[in-house]
Amino acid sequence: MTVSGKTVARLSLYRRLLYGLQAEGERNAFSHQLATMSGGTAARVRRDMMAIGYSGSPTRGYDIEELIKSIASFLDDPEGQRIALVGIGRLGQAILSYFTGRRPKLAIVAAFDCDRKKVNRVIHGCRCYPMAKMKAVVREQDIDIGILTVPGEAAQSVAERLCDAGVRGLLNFTPARLHLPKDIDVEDYDIAMCLEKVAYFARQGRTRSEEG
Repeated sequence: MTVSGKTVARLSLYRRLLYGLQAEGERNAFSHQLATMSGGTAARVRRDMMAIGYSGSPTRGYDIEELIKSIASFLDDPEGQRIALVGIGRLGQAILSYFTGRRPKLAIVAAFDCDRKKVNRVIHGCRCYPMAKMKAVVREQDIDIGILTVPGEAAQSVAERLCDAGVRGLLNFTPARLHLPKDIDVEDYDIAMCLEKVAYFARQGRTRSEEG
């Protein structure tokens, strides 16, 4: 079954929230509880669960362990997926440090950079290669996801090289708008734009508070 990108994002969020409840010793969760925690509605939670073929009990809600498994079977590739990160600057290294071991079915297995001081090393558990080896490494390691943390002016050419090597999905942390074939899935994450949005609504909230 194919679902929207927003549904996939919510399912990922539900899983993270369920892990948190599980760590607190909870065994069951209700749709209204997940709705409150995720900022949605109980009806939307139930629709999302129906999309993955999972239903709870009216009296006991959702079994947390079973729901986590159900979300995992829907979202995750059973054999796992491999990721390449291009750009081992401060942001790239922060992503490597943060992501290592967090998702067993998603692993950053290779990183690339043009800085001789960074390549041919292991940084945060990840082998770093020179850019010249990108195509060979991506193909050898069966990598199908790329993360871009390069300067904006290099993003398009790097994205094209990754796609030519076999990558089918990209997480783009650069401000560049990529122009790629329609069958390549691109998720843009512009940190500056997100921060400006937060700053705007923070300012509006302060203004409303002062006026009210």
